[in-house]
Amino acid sequence: MIFSSMIFLWVFLPSVIVINYILGSIKTSDRSKALKRKNIFLLCASLVFYAWGGIDYLYLMLGVIIISYLGGIVIDAKKSRVLLTFIVLILLSGLIVFKYSAMLAGMLHAKDWPEFVLPIGISFYTFQALSYVIDVYRGKVRAMTDLPDLALYISFFPQLIAGPIVRYADINGQINARSESAELFLSGQKRFCFGLAKKVLIANTLAEVADKIWDMKPDGLDTAVAWLGAIAYTLQIYYDFSGYSDMAIGLGRMFGFEFKENFNYPYTSSSVTEFWRRWHMSLSGWFREYVYIPLGGNRHGTVRTCLNLMVVFMITGIWHGAGYTFLLWGFMYGVILVVERLFFGKVLKLKAMKIPAYLYTGLVVIVGWVIFRAPDIEAALAYLSRMFTINGDMVKIPGLLSMKSILALIFGIICMGPVSRLYKDRYGDRELRLPYRVLSHALGLSLLIISIVSLAAGTYNPFIYFRF
Repeated sequence: MIFSSMIFLWVFLPSVIVINYILGSIKTSDRSKALKRKNIFLLCASLVFYAWGGIDYLYLMLGVIIISYLGGIVIDAKKSRVLLTFIVLILLSGLIVFKYSAMLAGMLHAKDWPEFVLPIGISFYTFQALSYVIDVYRGKVRAMTDLPDLALYISFFPQLIAGPIVRYADINGQINARSESAELFLSGQKRFCFGLAKKVLIANTLAEVADKIWDMKPDGLDTAVAWLGAIAYTLQIYYDFSGYSDMAIGLGRMFGFEFKENFNYPYTSSSVTEFWRRWHMSLSGWFREYVYIPLGGNRHGTVRTCLNLMVVFMITGIWHGAGYTFLLWGFMYGVILVVERLFFGKVLKLKAMKIPAYLYTGLVVIVGWVIFRAPDIEAALAYLSRMFTINGDMVKIPGLLSMKSILALIFGIICMGPVSRLYKDRYGDRELRLPYRVLSHALGLSLLIISIVSLAAGTYNPFIYFRF
């Protein structure tokens, strides 16, 4: 089940909202009992949500929950690094088997290796479980003695299958001490509507264009068409994933939870370093907290810092998928970040480099997404050669674009650009006057209606981050 499906929008979500409201309306003198009822219900709803696409892998997630629960209690009591390492390896074992065993078998030339279907969201909920046991070991949080509460943290449906990655230390106080309000619910509802529109009206529309072009052989592509395919995918992956994150954050607010932001207009960055501070911030923060800093961060000299950056971004690449293209993608970003840290970052900050810095960052990101999207390194290099070799005698652009996709391109570029970022920086945290608040909510509901109509009409509805 995904957020942009009719079963979620018409059945699952309304049912969960109504039942959650009814449970909150039951009069009780003990507020903690009221929250406990809601937590149990939200846990059950989350398990149903995850099991909807197939119950088999629900057992795997339940196993991660049980191991995290028992491991956290023992680690809290013993504070043993050896025990922590053992628990971490157990939690990672499912991820390694289901996501990376085929790649490892190929590298070892193993024959008759079974093919596993990747469980939805395994990377996300595994990382959340890891953050919990590591933070317990570090003494940042105490071990959770209430199994359902820990299970809710790991399995809560808004962020279960595609993030944002929520660290236990950031949300443990909300599980049993949150407050719900009409204002917070409306804020969440609006955020969800805008996120759904980003996913359905922009990402899905551009996915049709990108997939048509990427399904062609690179040798048959016109240069302009190759660029169109790369740009369409660049916009698609941003609106697909940031739209999903918006929906997750909005859903969290509807039930009283505040998740941290996951995107901050990354395509307006003037360096690759800045891009990674703005793109998938929950993942970047996770790697910084649990990989980069434990490796030594920037505390042991330039050479060690550069090596740590390379390690982190190689892991970032392979986290996204078990393939050499993802390794190359991570390696490319690692090298560029090292170069920026050593000297090029200072050049990019020069006043005369303002516009070139934006162009350079945009070019790196687009090239990176080509490598990310390609099925293998050979295909990535062939596609890039078409982009940077002038050829105008093959497939032409007009036959690939409809008025709908042209509008999606226009709005996609406008909404991801400097104008949107400038508005957010200046007015994002201000309390709008009542007429503007009403107008913004009306716009959100209008976008919700348009998105549902588009889905009902059978719009193309892929979801990129199911792969991760």
